[in-house]
Amino acid sequence: MMSFLLAIEGADGAGKATASALVVEQLRATGRTAEVVSFPRYTETVGGWALGAMLAGTLPRGTSPRAAAVLYALDRMESRDHLLATMAANDVVVFDRYIASNMAYQAAQVAADEADAMMAWIADLETGSFALPRPDLSVYLDTPAAIARGLILKKRKRSYTDDAFDAYEADTGLQDRVRTNYAAMAKAGLLGQWATVSTVSDGASRLPAEIAAEIVALLD
Repeated sequence: MMSFLLAIEGADGAGKATASALVVEQLRATGRTAEVVSFPRYTETVGGWALGAMLAGTLPRGTSPRAAAVLYALDRMESRDHLLATMAANDVVVFDRYIASNMAYQAAQVAADEADAMMAWIADLETGSFALPRPDLSVYLDTPAAIARGLILKKRKRSYTDDAFDAYEADTGLQDRVRTNYAAMAKAGLLGQWATVSTVSDGASRLPAEIAAEIVALLD
């Protein structure tokens, strides 16, 4: 039996790490084997290290959106053996960010009329040139900007920066464009099947376990 690949996607502060961990916990409670793979792998790959420096503002030179896209893809390409081993050992692999994240963020940093071409180029780079498997299901966590910003401030200390917000998180315009791109990708079914899960109800954040349960139900 092939491992089911579930990608948890969303802008910064959407609650991806929490949802990913709880989905794995709930899957294991039903007797299924499951593991989280989080990207970028800042301390495990050359690409991840370079991305950490880029987001912390310590990289000695700037990066274009296309160069950044290659770094994100490189991080996953370097992680391919780890990913394949994790797939072989589990019924479900849950990605805390995957290929769609690269597409959403880099397309948010080019002119609007270049965004579709950028997303297509990244999808081809990662699934074609780097032979990374497509997810069986991508879940977009739809989180309003104000709530997401508060959740970012509650994040644990990151390995690559001491700042409350990294370069991407601090750019509110970028975050809004990322949300727009995710919604468009989900609607168009880019990379495969999508589902959208709202993380709020009546203006208040939903319980993380409730969000995870909705995601697990999608697998069944």
